[in-house]
Amino acid sequence: MAFSELDQLYSYFTEKIGIIKNTLSLRNIGQEPNLKKLLDKIGDEIIVVHQLLNKLESEIQYHEQTNISLKELLDSLEENHKDVEHLKENIPPYLPQLTVNQNCVNESQADPGKSVPPEPTKKPPKEQTMIKEMLFITAEEFSGIPSYMKSRLTYCQINDVIKEINTAVVSKYKILHQPKKSLNSVNRNLYHRFMDEETKDTKGHYFIVEADIKEFTTLKVDKRFHVITNILRHCRRLSEVRGKGLTRYVIT
Repeated sequence: MAFSELDQLYSYFTEKIGIIKNTLSLRNIGQEPNLKKLLDKIGDEIIVVHQLLNKLESEIQYHEQTNISLKELLDSLEENHKDVEHLKENIPPYLPQLTVNQNCVNESQADPGKSVPPEPTKKPPKEQTMIKEMLFITAEEFSGIPSYMKSRLTYCQINDVIKEINTAVVSKYKILHQPKKSLNSVNRNLYHRFMDEETKDTKGHYFIVEADIKEFTTLKVDKRFHVITNILRHCRRLSEVRGKGLTRYVIT
């Protein structure tokens, strides 16, 4: 609304308020027949002012709601931007990389009078076992977590814990996937502990225990950690297998 319109509205309200004041000062003589028409006219003017006030209030509410919607949109865009940055900084190392075919020869550089001997075939590298890692929580999943469950935890704090858990999983299973004879004494002891912690319920699954978290990460296994693991169970990122005094966090 322009300033000129506000000035006009202010003048209009001032005029109407003046009329109302005059009406109140004349209320004692309002019973006179010749003034009844004037009083009726003033009543009509009051109704018009009331309607204008209602319209102005509706306009203000509309603009307030628009501002709230724009703020929510801005917050959503900022959150999406953080998600994209987080994904850029945490690209899984097992994604396929672009490779250049070494057998491709630029014809303009090759000698047409010379035959190019074929390169000796290389023995294909031993296929590496893929280690399953926990997927990060999406913004949509985070918004669906009950408030009582996540308390004051943020989206990034939960995904930071997932990152640390993945570090522990990868570190553990790299040791398990190595030939036992190639392990040093420290890793050999860890290897035996890992094998002792296996149960029939964890066969074929990737899991860690609290000792692995302390061994391979800087996470503290405290109340906050257990709140986050509860959230991860809710989001079906892990399950728990208990037995022999251990809680095994199984990646699902």
